Amino acid sequence: MKVFRRRVLTAGVALFALALGIALGAGPLSGPAEVLPGLPDRARSNAAVGSFESAFVDRTSADLLNGRLDGHAVVVLAVEGAEPDEVKRIRGALKNAGARISGTRTLASKLLDPANRQFAEGVARQAAGDVAGVTKGPDSYQRIGAALARALINKAKGSPDATAQTIWSAFEEGGFVSGGAPGTYADSAVVVVSGERSAAASTVLAGLARALDAAAQGTVVAGPSSSSLAGGAVAEVRSAESGSTVDVTESPAGSLLVALALKQDLDDKSGAWGTPRSEDGALPAP
Repeated sequence: MKVFRRRVLTAGVALFALALGIALGAGPLSGPAEVLPGLPDRARSNAAVGSFESAFVDRTSADLLNGRLDGHAVVVLAVEGAEPDEVKRIRGALKNAGARISGTRTLASKLLDPANRQFAEGVARQAAGDVAGVTKGPDSYQRIGAALARALINKAKGSPDATAQTIWSAFEEGGFVSGGAPGTYADSAVVVVSGERSAAASTVLAGLARALDAAAQGTVVAGPSSSSLAGGAVAEVRSAESGSTVDVTESPAGSLLVALALKQDLDDKSGAWGTPRSEDGALPAP
């Protein structure tokens, strides 16, 4: 009975996700996905639909997510410009699923600016010179990401050591991150991006995400619908196959999808979920 109820609730969320995809102009009657605009004003202004969806999510999220992420610690990394309300909803969904949030940190726009690549890599090498992924990483941003991962993630969890603290302090002093040194390690990461589309910045983000994904048990990069259009961070991460993705965070149901996607990634079933541009459909299978 419990499994049946969960499947019914999951189907309800799927309907919302599909409806959102159509509202965003990404459905079968739309133009080519790569030239679509972001969220139309009509979708933002449909208060009745938004209110109903919010109520549905509030009433069902506890049953749908209950226990799915028990025993896991998640660090939430919000890229500068990500909507605070979306970050807050995602944190809430992760907690409802049983995860412990090890912290919420910000990745500054400065970090994603290719003009700062040499500076950022220099900080990584100086602070994390003994970290294998930093010394032998395949490219600059995977090396930088490996340093950040060393500061934030350890599959065994526990308390960060002196090396982790040094790395984080160095990146924070360099203006690349903010939020203070983490008090505990995470075993998984959720990166929340904005809808801003910049091919250069998105390529940087994909490199960082690949390094985080290599270090973590599970990784999800999530953003609003426009982030999966050409030049968006989610689109680039999907192209680089750097973990699981969700592209409907502006929807109240989007936060549930993030938690469900993380569970799938932890089970080695990574995928892309959300709008009809998402290869694996509206949401993960229950």
